[in-house]
Amino acid sequence: MKIKLPNKLIFHTDPGHGWLACKRQLLADLGITDKVSCFSYQKGGTVYLEEDCDVTLLFDALELHGFMIEDIQLRIRDSYRERSPIRSYASFCP
Repeated sequence: MKIKLPNKLIFHTDPGHGWLACKRQLLADLGITDKVSCFSYQKGGTVYLEEDCDVTLLFDALELHGFMIEDIQLRIRDSYRERSPIRSYASFCP
């Protein structure tokens, strides 16, 4: 199976935490869906990986599949001054 590497990932923050948005299919393709913690969130086909453990999980899995993290454009978006709406999305508990 060929894994499609996203050309960019978007990082969202609020004063207390941050999340990296990625497609659920990418997690499935990498075989890490069941390793993502309940501290991440989901909405539709997008998973918002919490910045401490789950983003590292994604990057490690990408590197294991031969991808270079430097090849992914990271973009910071929506740095909320108050509580991010992401916190109201469904918890990601596979």
